[in-house]
Amino acid sequence: MDNIRLILYLSFALVLFLLWERWQEWQTPPATPAQAPATASGPPAGHDTGPGAGAAQQPDADLPEAVAAAPRAGQAPASADRRGASRRIRVRTDMVEMMIDTRGGDIRSLKLLKVPVSLDTPDVPFTLFGESAEVYVVQSGLLHDRINGVAAAQLKKLAPSHHEYYRADAGEYALADGADELRVVLRWSNGAGIEADKIYTLRRDSYLVDIEHIVRNRGGERWVGRQYRQLRRSEIPDAGARLLYTFTGAAWYDGKYNKLAFDELAEQPFVQRVAGGWVAMLQHYFVSALLGDGENDFYTRVTRGERGAEYIIGMRSDPVTVEPGGDGRFSARLFAGPKLQNRMDEIADGLELTTDYGILTLLSKPLFWLLDKINNLVGNWGLAIVLLTVLIKLAFYKLSEASYKSMARMRKLQPSLMSLRERYQDDKERQHKEMMAFYKKEKINPLGGCLPIVVQIPVFIALYWVLLESVELRQAPFMLWINDLSTRDPYFVLPLLMGATMLIQTKLNPTPPDPLQAKVMMALPVIFTVFFAFFPAGLVLYWFVNNLLSIAQQWMINRRIEAA
Repeated sequence: MDNIRLILYLSFALVLFLLWERWQEWQTPPATPAQAPATASGPPAGHDTGPGAGAAQQPDADLPEAVAAAPRAGQAPASADRRGASRRIRVRTDMVEMMIDTRGGDIRSLKLLKVPVSLDTPDVPFTLFGESAEVYVVQSGLLHDRINGVAAAQLKKLAPSHHEYYRADAGEYALADGADELRVVLRWSNGAGIEADKIYTLRRDSYLVDIEHIVRNRGGERWVGRQYRQLRRSEIPDAGARLLYTFTGAAWYDGKYNKLAFDELAEQPFVQRVAGGWVAMLQHYFVSALLGDGENDFYTRVTRGERGAEYIIGMRSDPVTVEPGGDGRFSARLFAGPKLQNRMDEIADGLELTTDYGILTLLSKPLFWLLDKINNLVGNWGLAIVLLTVLIKLAFYKLSEASYKSMARMRKLQPSLMSLRERYQDDKERQHKEMMAFYKKEKINPLGGCLPIVVQIPVFIALYWVLLESVELRQAPFMLWINDLSTRDPYFVLPLLMGATMLIQTKLNPTPPDPLQAKVMMALPVIFTVFFAFFPAGLVLYWFVNNLLSIAQQWMINRRIEAA
């Protein structure tokens, strides 16, 4: 095998990698409309069969119905019941604006005030949760443990699930100037001695929300119950429209990072006992995660109704006993915001892994760390990418030098190789032997030009994931017309420049003796230009700068060998 053939194989392997990324998108099926009333699969978030049952499972009949959810887009909130009509409570801090439904105390909407939807609309915040045709809601509540001889309907009156109605002292809450904390208290009572407060606590400069339930037992019987909290959402309707594949689905951490795409949740429901940990819903750049406290049962469920499939991942706490006249507390935390790695690794173990770099995480994380440090020095992510490319090039300088020397010698001896091929073109076996003898005589390793390139491919793929997944590059400007490194070049200038540098590199390499190979080599710059025209500008910038440095290095080596 000669250099040119191996370069072709490597190029095609890279193209296949990019096509595989797109194929991953095509394989994500849309939510399937249901043909029957709501059903569920997987473990419930409901009651145990008895005291100390731990992760025991119960039929879905014991659960609050997961699909009796938010109103459809354009539909009015739930109608009045014995406690009045459902209404929305607006909560605002310096970082987020939430809408809480008095029915269940669910978080129905969450806007990230410091994260604009796009650079064209800087005053319009990104909506992580919202009331639209798709479902995305944070739910939590209390469930009373089963008591022998007590009907399920009676148990529901002993604890406020996410279907019960709460009362609030105000319709709007805002973080006051100079204050660091905002508390929103929702109150519930069954009128028979059981009272419960659901308290949301938000803080300045934070995407964390504390969720606390306080139960006061003013009756004459012991109260035993547990807290559940869950994330429920439907699939993103336009997920298949993205050019580059990024994971959307559920994830959890039980000492190691796990994830399941939405379509896999229906096939692989699970229940698991976990100390601490977290469960989450992921999408490109953003995450909502419920953080565990103590021992919890993690679970997934899938429900199907008129609006199609809805996917649930949640956790259920250990039971707490509240004696007559006593109080009981349950606590949880919600992180909802961008996947800022410097923040998430301080919040919970493994949460930074939601910035998913795939199997090359061990390479990607140091690359991002170095990129972040350079950005802190220069204050420009685009310039940081350029300098990181230079550092990577320096790290592989000796390997690249060996590769370019081999290519330069092959280029110099190209006429002799062509002569050998023509002389023995009718005898392939003799041709191969003569070429091997020629390589040995001239002390040329036919693989010498490509093996260094093979070593560098994992680094390129690792950096590819860093530039694709890191929210820090979202809407990060570079210079001139490049005002967002996470989106394509609006005028396709960078992809065209990159294609031109690839063409120059092709000219600097030895011409393949096979005419078909030569045509393919000349076509590759065009193919890559078309692919990269729709890639994030940051990734194209890396490839362009890397090509420029490679051209300079290869040109100098060619000159040196030709002069010798």
